[in-house]
Amino acid sequence: MSRPELHPEILSKNGRKEFAVLPYEEFVALQEWLADIEDLLDLRAAKEAERDAPTISLAEVESRLDKSN
Repeated sequence: MSRPELHPEILSKNGRKEFAVLPYEEFVALQEWLADIEDLLDLRAAKEAERDAPTISLAEVESRLDKSN
């Protein structure tokens, strides 16, 4: 997940920067990068919310599955 390289063209109005225009490919790359960042933040929040949740080992899961068959 590398940050996209952007080459905006800045449009001014009355001497003030008003708009940034990106090539379409850079816009799409930026959207994808932002979606990845949002996913990462959601994952971190979910991990934090479940930090103290009880867990079981893989061996215990396998043992329970073997007993159910």
